[in-house]
Amino acid sequence: MCRCWEPYWGWVPCAPTPWLLLSLVCAAPFSLLGEEIRQVYMEVISGGPNPQNLLHIRAVGTNSTLHYVWGTLGPPAVVLVATNTTQSVLSVNWSLLLSPDPDGGLMVLPKDSIQFSSALVFTRLLEFDSTKVSKGAAQPSGKPYPPYSLAEFSWNSSWDLTTLSSAFRGHPVDDPTGAFANGSLAFKVQAFSGSGRPAQPPRLLHSADACQLEVALVGASPRGNHSLFGLEVATLDTGLSCPSVKELHFIDDEYAPAVFQLDQLLWDSSPSGFMQWRPVAFSQKQRGRESALPCQVSSLNYTLAHSLPRSPVVQAFFGSQKNLCAFTLTFGAPTGPGYWDEHYLSWSMLLGVGVPPVDSLSPLVLGIIAVALGTPGLLLLGGGLFLLLRHKPYSEYQSIN
Repeated sequence: MCRCWEPYWGWVPCAPTPWLLLSLVCAAPFSLLGEEIRQVYMEVISGGPNPQNLLHIRAVGTNSTLHYVWGTLGPPAVVLVATNTTQSVLSVNWSLLLSPDPDGGLMVLPKDSIQFSSALVFTRLLEFDSTKVSKGAAQPSGKPYPPYSLAEFSWNSSWDLTTLSSAFRGHPVDDPTGAFANGSLAFKVQAFSGSGRPAQPPRLLHSADACQLEVALVGASPRGNHSLFGLEVATLDTGLSCPSVKELHFIDDEYAPAVFQLDQLLWDSSPSGFMQWRPVAFSQKQRGRESALPCQVSSLNYTLAHSLPRSPVVQAFFGSQKNLCAFTLTFGAPTGPGYWDEHYLSWSMLLGVGVPPVDSLSPLVLGIIAVALGTPGLLLLGGGLFLLLRHKPYSEYQSIN
């Protein structure tokens, strides 16, 4: 199962030591312990003269509640709040939320129960001309085309409250080139009441403390023959520093073939929030290794709020922000599979609070390790028994004849 891959996919040694394998085998059962189960409620909150929608996910545990508030007022955004009570509620003041100054239009009550809060704003869809990439270039994505501001998209929403899923599909309000005449950009949200994995790659392991977002670009016409796409994401400045991005490496790639890496964005707080993803996207609906694209993440940098599309949803909860931390995710490489194959691109991530889920070794790899470690022992034991059985007892008696 262990295979070397390109550096941006995440590399691990292809010949792990026996001590490493043994420690992973011993640690695996403890990482398989079940996560807390939550009662999850999904509601659609509408308001205003021209009805706007907010998606509210409320996940109630034994002594805490998580609130996810997704909205497309301005660019797509989510406000994540964790409280230390099961009685916390969301309050929405539509008059304030739709006004030029939305501060206070969104609250989670009681305020003193809030233990963690932050937000993500998906500000721009990026496009690069990968044919302009020179060998050894510092910018491997290529020459950028003018970005699409997601605050200038028109969004339609749909939801299925029984499966705890929702989707926001959008296209530019002003589309003079007709690039989105037959295309859309979709944000698909999935909430979970317990731990598990989705059926399709990258099959991120989730717990009840997280929900999943899948971003899908489908049918849009690129502005170049080999265009690469990216996504600009902004989050709140914690006051001390931007959140940190960490990489985890594994020897197991069963759930996302040829991907040995897991990336995490962690907020510097206690409890902490997390954003988690594998550095892989897909260029076909039938997701597999042949359609896998590398996903590269830039460093997080302070960005003035006025330089990014404004999010009324985030401002309504946190007030006016002077500084944000922004980073970009870029999908694909100039060579290999790409969006140009089927005009399709999808990427998934988890958003949650607490300790991020971490993959343990899969049963298949555990079996392989057990065989690899057990076979030498069985050979030694079998060899010893064979030598004992064929050894003749020694006697001092000598026959005269």
